[in-house]
Amino acid sequence: MNISAVLIAIGSAVLFGLSAPVAKILLDTSDPWMLAGILYGGAGIGLLAVHLAIRGIGALAEARLTRRELPWLAAAVLSGGVVGPVLLLVGLVRVNASAASLLLTLEGVLTALLAWFVFKENFDRRIALGMLSIVAGAVVLNWRSDATVGDLIGPAAIVGACLAWALDNNLTRKVSLSDPVQIAMIKGLVAGPVSLAIGYATGNAMPPPATVGLGALTGFLGYGVSLVLFVLALRHLGTARTGAYFSIAPFIGAVVSIPSSASQ
Repeated sequence: MNISAVLIAIGSAVLFGLSAPVAKILLDTSDPWMLAGILYGGAGIGLLAVHLAIRGIGALAEARLTRRELPWLAAAVLSGGVVGPVLLLVGLVRVNASAASLLLTLEGVLTALLAWFVFKENFDRRIALGMLSIVAGAVVLNWRSDATVGDLIGPAAIVGACLAWALDNNLTRKVSLSDPVQIAMIKGLVAGPVSLAIGYATGNAMPPPATVGLGALTGFLGYGVSLVLFVLALRHLGTARTGAYFSIAPFIGAVVSIPSSASQ
């Protein structure tokens, strides 16, 4: 087992897991489309600064994206950089942060399923058993016998975000041998402005400066740096295994969210 790659995957999960509770708080002062744009814009601009800072340093040189890889990256940006974040934020408006974090465990499950059955990655029984346990835990912890159809909109949006990110993860695997900073930077610089443009088109305004600043920092760490680490892990572990380790992210978010959920 590649211990370094495992630790990198776990580091990616920790950063992303911490971003969900922060995003939930920021939704009090921001529309989902605008916040999605701020999160990815922060990731893109922050990684652009990193890219410029390390450019020319031979020891850190990575392979550049090729023209043949661009369609894979474009599809990943659309699914994971535009559709996924907005569905998550729509869900967070209707679901408390701890419950949303637990629902996000389904991303790892859907990532593995797509890797095995659509992208033909090798099947692993141990990972399959772990995924089954994750699904069972998410169902038990989120089950409500008195739930109405309206109550299902939030969870359904979060599951949709998980599916979008699962597709993103598998598509990103196709370009994972290229520069991870460049990959994550492009995703942020494209997805951020697109989401902001949609937000403005639907009549929303930019949130307060404090929300923008904290959102940008959260996006840089929780979406940008996290994605860079995720891509590095993909190289050595494959999509299903990386997704399995990344599945700890929602539990981190759930633990962090407990104090705020308890006070509501």
